[in-house]
Amino acid sequence: MVSDVDWMHAAITVSRTAPLVPTRYAVGAVVVDHDGSVLATGYTGETDPAHHAEEVALAKLPGVDLSRATIYTSLEPCTTRRSRPASCTSLVLDAGIRRVVLALREPLLFADCDGVETLRRHGVEVVELSGLARHVRDINAHVLTPAVAP
Repeated sequence: MVSDVDWMHAAITVSRTAPLVPTRYAVGAVVVDHDGSVLATGYTGETDPAHHAEEVALAKLPGVDLSRATIYTSLEPCTTRRSRPASCTSLVLDAGIRRVVLALREPLLFADCDGVETLRRHGVEVVELSGLARHVRDINAHVLTPAVAP
């Protein structure tokens, strides 16, 4: 049986596909149905430079009942966006997803995010796999590691 850790590794693998851009995180998302089938994947910038991983994955599933699905996302879904009207947290809630698994909470770098708290306030089960957070930090070293002056 595939575990949450296995699915998170899949989301982290998807995040490696995202182009590394200094103004955004490289994030991967995998939407998995209750029976273990992958419904969709997405990564930051896959369809547009301003699109987030969760947004991309959910856009591939219009009209699909996601009430029994889980979204695995390498980074906490955003609650504030400069580039789009709807945050990823709002998109997850609007899609009817009741379970979110993440590896790393969004660092306070681009926005003040409270995705975990917002999802939980709306009755969504949130699982944090902080033991895998180092992988997400490594992938996002282009953003998280300060540049050294010459």
